[in-house]
This record gives sequence, C-alpha cells and structure tokens, in this order.
Amino acid sequence: MAAPSAQKSPENPSAHSPQDTKLRILDAAERLFMERGFAATSLREITALAHVNLAAVNYHFGSKEALIDALLTRRLQPLNQLRLDELNALEKHAQGRPLTVETILEVYVGAAFKLDNNPTAGGSGSVFLRLLGRAFTEPTQQVRQILQRQYAAMAERYKQAFTAALPHVPEDELVWRMQFMFGAISYTMAGTDVMQLVATCDLTDSEDHVAVTRRLVAFLAAGLQAPVGAPMSLPRKTQRAK
Repeated sequence: MAAPSAQKSPENPSAHSPQDTKLRILDAAERLFMERGFAATSLREITALAHVNLAAVNYHFGSKEALIDALLTRRLQPLNQLRLDELNALEKHAQGRPLTVETILEVYVGAAFKLDNNPTAGGSGSVFLRLLGRAFTEPTQQVRQILQRQYAAMAERYKQAFTAALPHVPEDELVWRMQFMFGAISYTMAGTDVMQLVATCDLTDSEDHVAVTRRLVAFLAAGLQAPVGAPMSLPRKTQRAK
C-alpha cells in the first residue's frame, strides 16, 4: 500500500516547510520594502516574489502591519542586543574608566555591518541595512513606533556612555549631537549614492565596510567632541512694510 501523502497546511501549499515559507516571506518583504518603501509595497507583490499564496501571509502574520513588525524585530532585536553586549563588555574591561568616543562609535557602527555575517537572521544583511536607512528617513507611524520600541533601551545606554566620555557637553547639546549622529549613520546605511554627484576621485572602497566604518567614525567623533559654543544667531526676518 502506498504511503499516504503529507497533508498540506493552509499556509503551506507547496512542499516547503512552514518555517521555510515564513522565512521566504520575510526575505521577500525585506527586499521589496527596501526597494519601494513600506506604503508602496503590496502583500500580493510580496507573495509573488516569495512564491507563496496570500493565505500563507495571513497564516503566519495575520496582516501587513504584523509582517512589518516581525521583519524589523527579527533584525533589530539581535542587532541592538549585540550593541548592548559589546558596550557592556568594553565598559567592564575599562574598570570604571570612560571609553573613548571613537571606541563607542566603532561598537555602534560596527555591529550593524556584522549583519552580513549573521546567517541566523536569514536574507541579506546589506539589504536590511538599506531598508533600515529608509525606515529612519521615510518612517510611517507604525515604523516610527517600532523603532522607538526597539531603540529606546539601547540608545539610553549609549547616551550614558557618551555622557561619561564627553563631560564638557551638556545633556541638551549631547541629545542634539546624537540626533545628528543617528541621521548620518542612517543616511549612510540607506546607500544613497550622492557621492557620485561630487566625486572626482576613486571611490572603490565605498562598499568596504571597514573603510566606511573608519571614515564614518572619524567624522562623527569630530562632531561629538566639538567645543561647545554659543548658539549661532540667525538674522531675524524683516517685517514687510504695511
């Protein structure tokens, strides 16, 4: 007697396992969201790229919003935990001495580029880095809430480390400088190729993560450590004659 065929579950009409189906949906969504944005990408486009039907998305995630949450969480949770773990390890080794600004930045920036070498997350780390840059520069309300949830504890810990490394910088000024820091990092990760508009030199190392990290850390460290001066006064707008 022939063995009974395996029953196909609603979320898995093909021969792939449910876990494989879920990962293929996440990887397809990650790539399309990176290329087109969260709002412009439909579930049907995602299912077409993942070679699954719409029932598979509904089975595993329930909605597009839940899919976005799962997609960002699977990357950001281990990424920010790595940032916390490495910062904690460095501070423990320093035995109470403040870390240098450059060391803190190297841990923060370097952890993101390690995504490319993390096979457990699935997909391409470089694709997610570009998606993360887009998430920061073009956030929807939902994405903004996810980022706040995933970054809150980690950002506070790094703020504490920068506070110890930069005792001459008042808290309000440090918050602004960290805002500019996050912006520069996000823009770099987004892969926006504005450099080509102004470059007259060789940019062969623009895809080298070590070289990019070195340049970015040097730039950010200079800004974070800049002397604290009086706020720049801007000329007031002249009132129009009535």
